[in-house]
Amino acid sequence: MKSETFRSGYVALIGRPNAGKSTLLNHLVGEKIAAVSNKPQTTRHKIQGIVTLENGQIVFVDTPGVHKPGYLLNRRMMAAVHDAILSVDVVVLLRDASVSTGNGDRFVLDLVKQSEKTAVLVLNKIDKIHDKKELLPLIEFYAKEYDFAEIVPISALKGEAIDNLLKQIVKHLPESAAIFGEDELTDQSMRTIVAEMVREKILQTTGDEIPYVTAVVTETYDETDPDVMRIQCAIYVERSSQKGIIIGKGGIKLKKIGTEARVDIEHLLGVKVYLQLFVKVVEDWRNRPQDLDEIGIVE
Repeated sequence: MKSETFRSGYVALIGRPNAGKSTLLNHLVGEKIAAVSNKPQTTRHKIQGIVTLENGQIVFVDTPGVHKPGYLLNRRMMAAVHDAILSVDVVVLLRDASVSTGNGDRFVLDLVKQSEKTAVLVLNKIDKIHDKKELLPLIEFYAKEYDFAEIVPISALKGEAIDNLLKQIVKHLPESAAIFGEDELTDQSMRTIVAEMVREKILQTTGDEIPYVTAVVTETYDETDPDVMRIQCAIYVERSSQKGIIIGKGGIKLKKIGTEARVDIEHLLGVKVYLQLFVKVVEDWRNRPQDLDEIGIVE
């Protein structure tokens, strides 16, 4: 039975690359809806994850990691961050508490200051910190810089203190009926989620150069056979040499990417999946509006 005061609203997750935003979102939602890897710029567009509680509904907006824009792709990614901050009720600044404060952290903090929004500071990765007293100087630093409504230490990876985080966020949302149905988890289409799952495996399988020049588009999503879902995805790269790296000798890397992605997709959809991947060379796609539109990274 729901309590008398029900609150709902939008909450932006912002932070530097590798702060753990997508890991947190997936944990909150209970399904993998955002690609996760240790590579920067894993998230490229806004992804909404919906958490419905007894006394409220939080629509989390996962944003790309804050970084210096270079290509048109990066400029659109940073535009997504700014749009999210402007359009939400609460901003959650997610900070990796296990690393020292750098210029990137100060830049993200400045974004929060400029927004003048109700903000919650989340100190993530506390599982990496043996002595929790080490958090005190960090808490003191942020508390002096901005009037955060709440400061919550968590471990997104371990699921530690997540319930408390949700409790603290709901308090600051407006009184309102639920925005989405109770059983809805995300605004992302299955085609988009499938593409993200494939891209995640590319990030995990390839070296440091490839992730930045790779995108995935689900070109076929065939549900006509109730027993087998047939999916075809195109992997974009910018040069033929990159195509060779992704395919690997004798196709071994592409096969690994496809096998691991298929396992995750089958888990999500609950049916057998026939997944076909092919690699497409599209020169300079990161600077071409039409290609970015097709991938879903829109203005």
